[in-house]
Amino acid sequence: MPLTAFDHVNIRTCNLDTMIAWYDEVLGLPSGPRANFSFPGAWLYLGDRAVVHLVGVGSRTETGGNLALEHFAFRATGFSELCDRLKAQDIPHSVDPVPGFPIVQINLRDPDGNHIHIDFDAAEVPAGT
Repeated sequence: MPLTAFDHVNIRTCNLDTMIAWYDEVLGLPSGPRANFSFPGAWLYLGDRAVVHLVGVGSRTETGGNLALEHFAFRATGFSELCDRLKAQDIPHSVDPVPGFPIVQINLRDPDGNHIHIDFDAAEVPAGT
């Protein structure tokens, strides 16, 4: 049974509306069709695939506390556009080359503090960034 693709990440949050808006406005992942579950949530789409599943919970203790997930990542184009958007919205982030690979990451955190990095081809990144 070979794996064929990564499907999605599931995040529990007590800030559902804030998280839906942030993922749409900052990362361009709009909310779309979602299964008719008995609990609140949203599926956020990259093209025709729901890649981030948000599950609404009542309190921070229901988010799982000490989960082992350190981060999740996307690959993207439009490095300067994302940097401009993050600066305009005053979202803290870092720009970090990956040693030995032609990749530059933008590292940031969503409103709940989840670590995300966006990977760009180093050739797209302006010199001196």
